[in-house]
Amino acid sequence: MNDVRDISHDEARVAELVRSARRVAVLGIKTEAQADQPAFYVPSYLQSAGLEVIPVPVYYPEVKVILGQQVYRRVADVPSPVDIVDVFRRGQDVTGHLDDLLAARPRAVWLQSGIRNDKVAERLVEAGITVVQNRCLMVDHRRFAGRG
Repeated sequence: MNDVRDISHDEARVAELVRSARRVAVLGIKTEAQADQPAFYVPSYLQSAGLEVIPVPVYYPEVKVILGQQVYRRVADVPSPVDIVDVFRRGQDVTGHLDDLLAARPRAVWLQSGIRNDKVAERLVEAGITVVQNRCLMVDHRRFAGRG
């Protein structure tokens, strides 16, 4: 997929997205009890770097707060605007979140390292949403935003 909105291989556009992002919803975030897993320590890093992190866990129905922030059960329920939805779901599981992501209308959807789903990416791009696949937002934030 070479659409101009799939910026996975465009370093300048990834850098601009990372530098301009202020609010990040994290789909599939883990809780403090899983602090050693990327789905917790990546959003924790982003919060410590000054971004507003909005937790959208897939599991943990009893949890109401993660990283001191109110939990939302759907990305579309997060008050706008959302700059990036950072996705921690297996590639094949991302399909189940497509309608929610389209309804949320974030500026960008970021599939973390090891995660890609070209069909979902294509649908998001068609809807005018920028997509990044198979990259770590923490690594790119450290690299392009000069923190950490």
